[in-house]
Amino acid sequence: MSDIKVLHQSNDQLGTISVIDDDHFRILSFGDNDEQSKMLRLAPYIPQHTYVQAMLLSLLFIKPKSAIILGLGGGALVHALRHCDAAIKLTAVELRADVIEIAKRYFQLPIGKKLQLINQDASVFLQESQHKRVDVIYADMYIEQGVDKNQLTQSFITSCQQQLKVDGLLVLNCWKEHSRDRQLLEHLKAQFTEVYACLTNGGNWVVFATNTLGRFEAANNKTAIQALSQQLEVNLSRTLTRFGPWD
Repeated sequence: MSDIKVLHQSNDQLGTISVIDDDHFRILSFGDNDEQSKMLRLAPYIPQHTYVQAMLLSLLFIKPKSAIILGLGGGALVHALRHCDAAIKLTAVELRADVIEIAKRYFQLPIGKKLQLINQDASVFLQESQHKRVDVIYADMYIEQGVDKNQLTQSFITSCQQQLKVDGLLVLNCWKEHSRDRQLLEHLKAQFTEVYACLTNGGNWVVFATNTLGRFEAANNKTAIQALSQQLEVNLSRTLTRFGPWD
């Protein structure tokens, strides 16, 4: 049986941050019984959580040259995206300075010229709008209590749309309960013509929004699905059975 070790524990104004290791996996936690990030130490690029796998369905619909990640956590998205395309330019915005240092120290974060790390409130970062427009924005802003409510606001959705290229894609990680949030859907439909979503086995509601008609047709492309599944070493077909228009 694996030995479970607490490698790190610290506190900031938002609460406790812990790093737990059991010889095979490394886990970032923001609260009791909480897995904010989970990494297979021998293969950090394989997404362990179903919500990360769902967010990576984006690679079926677009081949991004640039992306912004709002909420770094242990860097699961960074690892997977970098594994799929070493040339992609990534900017990760993280509210908690400790989380950035922990991702570097404990989660093998692939530091390099193609990765920019910014310690800032994501909403402020978007409003300042000093970054070049990107192909994809991944919003995964979580605190101990759950989804950061800023991620659900009209101003946040509008700011994201303004930071995307014309044919860009917004990917939001929310909870299952947000599938009934008509206001969030209205905010999205005010900015985007196509809004799709996916319910994961882990209880997350992952939303995809774009202004490019037909963008999501690749969800039916078995060859592309198989190729991406092999690349990420996860079976994406299961996730896609729950993927469809959000109306």
